[in-house]
Amino acid sequence: MKFRSAIMIAAMVTFGSLSTIPSITPAHAAEGKDATGLTSQQKIDLVTKNKGVFGNGDQLRRFFFGDLAPLGVQPGGAGMIVTLYNKANNITFAYCADFDVVVAVKKGKVTTFPAAEVK
Repeated sequence: MKFRSAIMIAAMVTFGSLSTIPSITPAHAAEGKDATGLTSQQKIDLVTKNKGVFGNGDQLRRFFFGDLAPLGVQPGGAGMIVTLYNKANNITFAYCADFDVVVAVKKGKVTTFPAAEVK
């Protein structure tokens, strides 16, 4: 009986001590970066820089997975353009699904882009 009590006390002390160990977080997490090592602004800058390049829609989806909300559709490009809003960064992307390309980027919530920007 004493042996069981000793084991239980030792276990409580061991597991109780684990809660006082500081958590180990990667250095980039403290700087607001994610697993890619980029901040949100760096991601936006990359998508903006690659705007109009075929396939940069994949980059958009990877960087903002689950954070994009559709605001609307409008004619443009080779078909329809979808406006996608990122609430966390207050930015709207115009995306052409036919060519998997971002055609325009604007700060704020934009439901439709000027026709000249999404051609």
